[in-house]
Amino acid sequence: MQHFLLSSAARTLSLKKVFKMGEDAAYRTFCELRWPETEGEAVCPRCGCVETYNITSRRKFKCVACHHQFSVTSGTIFASRKLSFTDLLAAIVIFVNGAKGISALQMSRDLDVQYKTAFVLAHKLREAMALEDAGQVLEGEVEVDGAYFGGHVRPANAKKNRRDRRLVINQSGKRQVVVVGRERGGDSMVTVAKSEAKGGEIISAAIHHMSTVHADEASHWDDLHAKFDTRRINHSLAYSDGYACTNQAESFFSRLRRMEVGTHHRIAGRYLAAYAAEASWREDNRRVDNGSQAMTVAAAAMEAQVSRKWAGYWQR
Repeated sequence: MQHFLLSSAARTLSLKKVFKMGEDAAYRTFCELRWPETEGEAVCPRCGCVETYNITSRRKFKCVACHHQFSVTSGTIFASRKLSFTDLLAAIVIFVNGAKGISALQMSRDLDVQYKTAFVLAHKLREAMALEDAGQVLEGEVEVDGAYFGGHVRPANAKKNRRDRRLVINQSGKRQVVVVGRERGGDSMVTVAKSEAKGGEIISAAIHHMSTVHADEASHWDDLHAKFDTRRINHSLAYSDGYACTNQAESFFSRLRRMEVGTHHRIAGRYLAAYAAEASWREDNRRVDNGSQAMTVAAAAMEAQVSRKWAGYWQR
């Protein structure tokens, strides 16, 4: 039987379709994503009035009640955009089509924009993706695990000056751990912390008390037994014993590692949480066609407020 990702059902939107639809159709798509309740008819973000004038020369609206002027991207994560709506939609399609992510450099070449533009745009999309985890509760069979990223110490040039890096953990002080909680056949959520124990406390607080939790034999997971029906697997003996396993969590880390090695090359530091959230979203939506993925990300971006972190990023 053919794998879903290899079938035509997984390909419902392409760059060719985006550029053939034109600027007017792309603009209409963003209007329908911003105001789905009114089928794309503008609603004033200030007073909520549904009666507006169209300022067609500038693609803006004017509220009848409060006379506030606004555009379809006003107050969203795309506020103050300079790219055309066609390019924005194409950027989203390019972004979701990357199975292991896409680098800002490649996106800048595909869209013919500056690297800075592609870098900020990609991170805005990751921020919109991460909003899905807000207030999330994991239920059912939940697997938890952690993996460390960053803190690499380059070996000294001369052999006499080299140290055994296995003997001293986190020599640089920059190593962080990504901890994931993942429902079997469902959603996942991630957090970044200095230690797996602290990250595990955050994830366990978001798990329903009636859930069954699977974890490895690390001692900091012992506290799970007091809260949940907990099953443990000793990876030195087996990866799955028919009773417990964390293979779904390991699948997430496999994707994140390959994003780091093959696409982004460095995801540690202050951006690690953003890349982890992206990998979590990609794992959760891996069986969804790319057209639905693109519309989901675009809708999340239109619902998100102006980014406090990425608006005016290069201007500090």
